[in-house]
Amino acid sequence: MMSKTNSVRKHVLEKSKSVKETRSNNNNNHNHKPLSQSFFPKFLKKVYPIGLQKSNSSLSLSSLSLSLSQNSNDSFLSQADSVAPLDEKISLALHLISPSSHTNNKVLTREEVNNNNNSVPKIVHQQPPTSSSILINNDDDDEKPGELRRCNWITKNSDKVYIEFHDECWGVPAYDDNKLFELLALSGLLMDYNWTEILKRKETLREVFAGFDANIVAKMEEKEIMEIVSNKTLSLADSRIMCIVDNAKCIMKIVREFGSFSSYIWSYVNHKPIINRYRYPRNVPLRSPKAEALSKDLVKRGFRFVGPVIVHSFMQAAGLTIDHLLHCYRHSDCVRLAERPWRHI
Repeated sequence: MMSKTNSVRKHVLEKSKSVKETRSNNNNNHNHKPLSQSFFPKFLKKVYPIGLQKSNSSLSLSSLSLSLSQNSNDSFLSQADSVAPLDEKISLALHLISPSSHTNNKVLTREEVNNNNNSVPKIVHQQPPTSSSILINNDDDDEKPGELRRCNWITKNSDKVYIEFHDECWGVPAYDDNKLFELLALSGLLMDYNWTEILKRKETLREVFAGFDANIVAKMEEKEIMEIVSNKTLSLADSRIMCIVDNAKCIMKIVREFGSFSSYIWSYVNHKPIINRYRYPRNVPLRSPKAEALSKDLVKRGFRFVGPVIVHSFMQAAGLTIDHLLHCYRHSDCVRLAERPWRHI
């Protein structure tokens, strides 16, 4: 009886032991997961809060983490990391770091993100500026649209007579003897006055010097000369008046030698205006080799107040040299006149 009881007890203990071992094995099999499934997600989530899942996205983790580090809304990403796929979270992250996110902090829903992902972005190509859209500035910021563009020395403060001289006379080829004599006399006054002051006296000078007819001026006597000196409108020194009279006598000698004063003057440029293409006022010279040669010969012939600078100013005014700047509307007009055949040979 005693041995039977011991055998039953032994059987029960063995059976309970086997049950415990079975349960222990099941627990061990459940707890022993691969290292990649238990270790990495636990620690990598601390570095990359969006989780690591397979994706076809071409965005690298390094660039994405750098972008996320520049944004302060990590809490929103951590809330969505357990349920949203990687592509959606990348789109959310890129939206957060876009310029519009700094001005509008509205959080997009998952449906809005999906709609944005499905839309095809449009690439806008910026057109380069055309030549017609570029305003060439001639250093005058006050120039109004549609206004004629002139040389830079013509400004909004320029006198009306000076603007008219620039638009109607300066650079226009002059072939008339009286006109050339007038321009030479006016240029000689630049030693004492500027162009504006001289041009305001132009009509009075024409009256007292008989329209700058060299034949009449050369014959003026002392009485006529003194009347011009006493003219308060002109306010010219007697030396200036005598200079114009003496130059008229020299012109008459040239007319007898060359047939006309015009033929003599234009021979120094081969009877064809010199066409220059200056862009800036600093490019325009005060004198030139042609002006120096003409000045030297005029002085030799007895002319007064005809230095190289004055002679060059005379050549500019008489159109022997076209010195309008390229952007000036008068440049092309004077060039067309200069290209005509010379008619006084």
